[in-house]
Parts: sequence; C-alpha cells; structure tokens
Amino acid sequence: MSSISKVAVLLAAYNGENYLSEQLDSILSQKQVEVEVFISLDQSSDGSIDVINEYVKKHKNIKLINFELEFGSAGKNFFHLIKSVDVSGFDFVAFADQDDIWLPEKLSRAASTLIEKGYDAYSSNVLAFWEDGKKKLIHKSSAQAEFDYLFESPGPGCTFLFKVALFKEIQLHIINRYDDIDLLWLHDWFCYSFARFNGYAWKIDSKPTMLYRQHTNNEVGANASFTALFSRFKTVASGDGLNLVLNQAQFIGQDSLKPVGNLHSGRIGFLKLASTFYKYRRKPIDKVFCLILFLLLAVKGFKRKAY
Repeated sequence: MSSISKVAVLLAAYNGENYLSEQLDSILSQKQVEVEVFISLDQSSDGSIDVINEYVKKHKNIKLINFELEFGSAGKNFFHLIKSVDVSGFDFVAFADQDDIWLPEKLSRAASTLIEKGYDAYSSNVLAFWEDGKKKLIHKSSAQAEFDYLFESPGPGCTFLFKVALFKEIQLHIINRYDDIDLLWLHDWFCYSFARFNGYAWKIDSKPTMLYRQHTNNEVGANASFTALFSRFKTVASGDGLNLVLNQAQFIGQDSLKPVGNLHSGRIGFLKLASTFYKYRRKPIDKVFCLILFLLLAVKGFKRKAY
C-alpha cells in the first residue's frame, strides 16, 4: 500500500478478562495500518471492564462505547456496534472477537487485497488453536457458489474487512430495520449475504493471518467432525436452520430470489432445490448435505415458524 490506511475495529466483548489483553495487544501491533478500536462490552460478571479501562487510559485509539447494555449474544452485540459507530474518516472497517490473536500483517494484507484487486470485502481461512497447543486450519476459501450466501458465512467475522462504502450501506440497512433485528442470528453471515445479494465483490483468502482461539464457548467454530456435521444437519432438517435462512432473507429483502421462493413452495420447491443443490454451499461435502437435506424435506415437508 502506498499510504497508511485507517481501520475502524469493532470489538464485541463479554466476560473476556482472561483474553482481552492478548487480543488488544495483537490489534495494536498491526503493521502498515492505523487502527482505532471501538469496544462494546455486553453486561459482564468478571473483570473485563477493568481490563478495558486500563487500555482506554493508555491508548487514545481505544474507545469503550458501551458497558451497561445486555445483549445476550455476540451477534446482537455486533449489530449494536454496526449501528452505533461513526466510521466517517476511515478507509476500512474490521470486526474483532475478544479472545483471538491477530498476526501483525492481518489488516495490511486484507487492505492491500481490497485496494489492488478491486474487492469490496475480505475474509479468510483461520488457524484454530487450543490451550493444549493443538492447531488446525479451518478451510473456508472454497470457490463461491451462486447462492452460498443464503446458507453460510464466508468464514469467521473476525477475519472480515470492509471498504467503508460497503460498510455504510450495511450500517444504513441495520439502522433502518433495527426494530426487526431479532430476525437475525449471526452478524458475519448477515454481512456476507447482504453484500453478495447487492452485487458487492467478496474475496475469501486461503492464507490465515490470525489464531482463532477454541474453548467451550466457541468449540463449534472449528468442529468439523462427522458428529458435529450430523448435529448441524439435524438442526437444519428440523426446520430451525431454514427458519434462520428465511428470517434473514426477509430482513435483507431477498424474497424475490428463486431459492427463497422454493423454500416457501412446499415439497415441489424442495425438489427444485435438490436439482440445483450445487449452487448453495461452497465445500463439496456441504453440497452433498444440501442434496440429502432437500430430498428429505421434499418427503417430510417443512412449515415455517411465525416470527
């Protein structure tokens, strides 16, 4: 990059006193970018507020924007951040969890990719790690499918970087529809779906530039075992997963899309989805799961839960 880019980092925290220092230090150590961190602390019962206040005192580029509101989930906390932070004057916006470790080139690599390749947003593979020293690459960079954004995220939100123009469009949509925010589940999936649906170009990088901490609160993030996959399959087959898909589609305004229409069209609709199963997920194994799921629902049927 020929000049230093300014990045607004939105960090959602909750009971994170054991991890916040390491996370914040890794953000402050980013190379070739200028960062400003905005923290929203979901109402916590540990010493997170003390850790954050110490960083706020020492660093002018760290700001605490909330510590009293109770959100109940990281997703809701991030939606509050998206709605609340003024990103005027920044070139890019990033999301951060409270417990990961960013490698020094994380933001500069993402920013260079967006500037040089003309993409509007960026995400990447991550290297998951456990306290016992185990590490595992979490692969998210399979080729994008036509409608994958209706059913999955392009990786953890903590890998995301947005050009500010796209972020402002996301922000405006959230502000205008905030009364319906309970329709949404995950902030990262929503942002990807909104961007792709509205024609923005998204890069999923194969190179991991952060360590993605695994513990009891986020074990699902790196769990790709058959048992975990089967558990997720059961969740979707029960209808809960498809309700999330339809709720998000309603929030974004995607009801005119053929796959969304087919989800509303009973058994015939699921047969149509099965005939185009390869359009809805990126990984080959997930495409096969889609085929099996749609065929199953064509037999058993599906009734959407009222919002």
